[in-house]
Amino acid sequence: MRLLRIAAHVEAASLLLLLANLLTVHTPAVSSLGGPVHGTAYLIVILAVWRTTAAPTARWQAWIPGVGGLLAHRHLRRYPAEAPPQPAP
Repeated sequence: MRLLRIAAHVEAASLLLLLANLLTVHTPAVSSLGGPVHGTAYLIVILAVWRTTAAPTARWQAWIPGVGGLLAHRHLRRYPAEAPPQPAP
């Protein structure tokens, strides 16, 4: 769940950064760095949700770009019975 939370926030923040860059100065360096960061975070969110739960609602929410990870994380916090127990650190 911690990996999902971090990746979801990185995904959302990187999308906001990319959109802000696109709407303002459109600096190529920001796009070339932000794009791969966003894409990687997006894939990590999808994989983390598919590994964490069998709940179809959370799995489909993870596929929404930008906010899907946050939605899936919120769903798994609200309905913890759908997530397998996490090992103690």
